[in-house]
Amino acid sequence: MTGKKLKVYEMTGALDTSMSYAILANADRLQRHRHAWKVWHALKDFGCKVFMVAPELARFEGSKIYPDLPSLQGKIEVVIPCLRPEYLQDIVSQTIESGAKYIWFQEKNWTPELDARCQENGIEIIRGCVLKHKYYQKPFAYLHPCFWHGWKEKKVPGRYQKI
Repeated sequence: MTGKKLKVYEMTGALDTSMSYAILANADRLQRHRHAWKVWHALKDFGCKVFMVAPELARFEGSKIYPDLPSLQGKIEVVIPCLRPEYLQDIVSQTIESGAKYIWFQEKNWTPELDARCQENGIEIIRGCVLKHKYYQKPFAYLHPCFWHGWKEKKVPGRYQKI
């Protein structure tokens, strides 16, 4: 018996919905439903394989939370940090240990120093918010800042959305 084949959507650069993602966060970002929580839900809604990394948690909303990126060795292709730059000092070395080839920096966590370390180690950088690729329901879409930031970006329909 064959299952329903998932459609693959391109998002940005070489990234698409068939890839596996690790979201690097902390307990506060998840429990308060901040950016990391929104990215996690958006990628799951897109049909992506998503792992959450937060050292302070073991489980969240019924999902296993991993303590660090190396514990996902061989399982992920893209790392999405949802933390401020001062908490990302080890991100390049941990990304190398995990085997991921991309880091998708969000709006305010990219720095020239991290960029240089990524280039030295052959890690490809993607910049921009994941939420720009989400469809927002109209007429309320016009009130959401991510709708305007991603005005001309490629969109990925959610699991239950019809385009």
